[in-house]
Amino acid sequence: MNMYLFLYDLMQFCGHSWIFTNMIIRFMTFGKESLADTFHSIGFVMRLCQLLSVLEILHILIGIDKSRLLPRFLQITERIIVLFVVINSQEEVQGKYVVCVLFFLWNLLDVVRYTYNMLARMGIYYLPLTWLNFSLCIPLYPLSVLAKGFAICVSLPYFESFGTYSIKLPFPFTFSIYFPYVLKMYLLVLFAGMCFIIRNLFSERTAHLGTGNIKNKRS
Repeated sequence: MNMYLFLYDLMQFCGHSWIFTNMIIRFMTFGKESLADTFHSIGFVMRLCQLLSVLEILHILIGIDKSRLLPRFLQITERIIVLFVVINSQEEVQGKYVVCVLFFLWNLLDVVRYTYNMLARMGIYYLPLTWLNFSLCIPLYPLSVLAKGFAICVSLPYFESFGTYSIKLPFPFTFSIYFPYVLKMYLLVLFAGMCFIIRNLFSERTAHLGTGNIKNKRS
């Protein structure tokens, strides 16, 4: 199982490294013009990596990953909802700069996280990488939540205009779902979940970067 987890982390590392490198090279080559084309350039690989991340929930459920289920579940579902429901379904949103910002934050965090995970599977712990893995997420995760929230707000006029995912059942049923209202309610869930996840990130940082743990990993 340890080899399987290593291969999984390696696949995710390769995918997110490719996305991250591609974004930087495109920006250095084309400047701001590359930002609007981010989704069309790397969207397929991004969607593939995020779908693959659903396996992490299964890893926790069957006990081969000792991470806490609820924080990881919330982080994965947040990305799935924003990427597939909000961005992927509205072509007008795909060209917004917020998509580039969101992808940059996601991939920066994941390149560090999967690098740390791969080395940890082999029993290798570098203190600077350990510090970066458990510290970088604390400022960047709230920024990514703000970007998700902004992406949802930007998408609302298009969901209202096109009626995407809104459902109105014919007579004799009087039940209907107006999807922009669903997204507005999800914004509340998103920011409430952010408080819970940030608390969990601080507790993980304390657990892994405590004085005793640092000494043990150095030895």
